Amino acid sequence: MKRLLPMPWHSVMLIAVWLLLNGFSYGQLVLAVILAWLIPILTYPYVRGHAPVKKPLAMMTYSLRLLYDIVVANVDVARRVVLPNRYLKPGWLAYPLSMTEPFPVTLLASSVSLTPGTVSVEFSEDRTCLYIHVLHLEDEKELQAFIFKRYEQPLKEIFGC
Repeated sequence: MKRLLPMPWHSVMLIAVWLLLNGFSYGQLVLAVILAWLIPILTYPYVRGHAPVKKPLAMMTYSLRLLYDIVVANVDVARRVVLPNRYLKPGWLAYPLSMTEPFPVTLLASSVSLTPGTVSVEFSEDRTCLYIHVLHLEDEKELQAFIFKRYEQPLKEIFGC
């Protein structure tokens, strides 16, 4: 069964998202089912072996928190773009990582990049630091504490690392 449907929850989610984006018709349903069957089969070898989610409810909370932060940051960035450039203080942040698992660290970098006004640029050679470009950087320590509290600490709890 695992070979025919390796990630059943992903398949269900793919069908739902496909139908929400494209509208419901029998043709779209057939296409959604085919894609929801084929995509997990093709991608399963790449996701196998990553850190498993230990707390799914915490993952849902994290997703909602990230969505909220994205909306708030969009409003903030729009406000800053409309104001004259003298109010912007772009800068670089070397964020020290306390996680070592590749998948949670990747989720952290993606979460930072999804939030407007910040972009994850690269990891240090020894993977102990994430370099982030910030559109408006006032206090490095405050931003590091924010990223740790809002993103890294919950990811450590979710994945148990």
